[in-house]
Amino acid sequence: MDRNSERAEDAALRSRIRPREEDGRGPFYRDTTAIIHSSPFRRLKHKTQVFFAPSNDHICTRMEHVLHVASIASSICRALGLDTEMAWAIGMGHDLGHTPFGHVGERIISGMSEAKGLGRFEHEINSLRVVDFLSNNGSGLNLTYAVRDGIVCHNGESLSRRIKPTGVIRDLSSVTERKGLIPATAEGAVVRFSDTIAYLGRDWEDASRLGILKGRELPQIVKERLGTTNGSIINTLVTDIVSGASDEEGIGFSPEIFEAVEAFSEFNYRYIYRSEILNGYTRYFTRLLHLIDDYLEDLYHSFHLDEDGYMAEHNMLAAGFYSHIAEMYPKYMEHEGSDRRMIIDYIAGMTDNFCLDCANEILKPEHLNDEIEQSITGRWFDAR
Repeated sequence: MDRNSERAEDAALRSRIRPREEDGRGPFYRDTTAIIHSSPFRRLKHKTQVFFAPSNDHICTRMEHVLHVASIASSICRALGLDTEMAWAIGMGHDLGHTPFGHVGERIISGMSEAKGLGRFEHEINSLRVVDFLSNNGSGLNLTYAVRDGIVCHNGESLSRRIKPTGVIRDLSSVTERKGLIPATAEGAVVRFSDTIAYLGRDWEDASRLGILKGRELPQIVKERLGTTNGSIINTLVTDIVSGASDEEGIGFSPEIFEAVEAFSEFNYRYIYRSEILNGYTRYFTRLLHLIDDYLEDLYHSFHLDEDGYMAEHNMLAAGFYSHIAEMYPKYMEHEGSDRRMIIDYIAGMTDNFCLDCANEILKPEHLNDEIEQSITGRWFDAR
């Protein structure tokens, strides 16, 4: 590639949807600050990674996971002489579109989305949607192309031994599914492997802490080739990627290490992700999310943009939902010409705790009881 081509590619990677004069932070560090200050990022601290355990401070949350991914990716990029700030920004933003209740919640919301005729819900695609449109009250975060590309291509659940970046600049707004996506940059490829590295050992560690793996030993190939602690596993995988990276073959694992990674992934799927406790999550969270969806659909179809109808519900969910749609409805119509995705987007952005609070708002008439208790006969009816 000649120098003019290199400069053109570099400019494309740094380009934004809306032109912006850069400052001393540089484009990719500036992306990181935009992500950190966004509402979707703040909500990650109350979103499940794998295990719904809000009272256990030592079980990984979605926010902790993105910090792990960003840290691992920037370490690898530092060793390879790649752009650490780009990798950090991609890592911090890669799961902004994740649902409440982890991948269990994602599967449930995907089913709801398909039932509405909206197609499958995939958190990688939704993460791009969050940074391009849903964040900042419909204005998006206006991130660089390279970071947006890395976010939508981050699918670490789909194991690959090696990935060679495409170097292709495409229209990301036309991407509708994660299947077959390959990042344009080496940094994006590093983040994708870092996602796998971050969750494999940590999910196993959390499952062990919660007593889910009693009597289950790691496969011998994992212990021998990767290690027996999350720290040693991460170190082995990072070292392997750094030592094997090349311009010709791209980023990835050696054959021997990848064989152990596949065995580790199969172990986690069999004994953690398909465990009875997660099946229990599925049944409960399906009822919960469908309850919220049915309630919001009924409100919206009954009252549309009539504030009085929502306020007459006397609950915080109805009031909050009205405030949201009053602000976002014009943005949806301008951006998409339709409001069909508005409720699914709203639910997908919720935290675990907020979902539980929503169920209380729908089912427990506490606010109505407040009015009754203000009257003497209501509070002291048994004294008449």
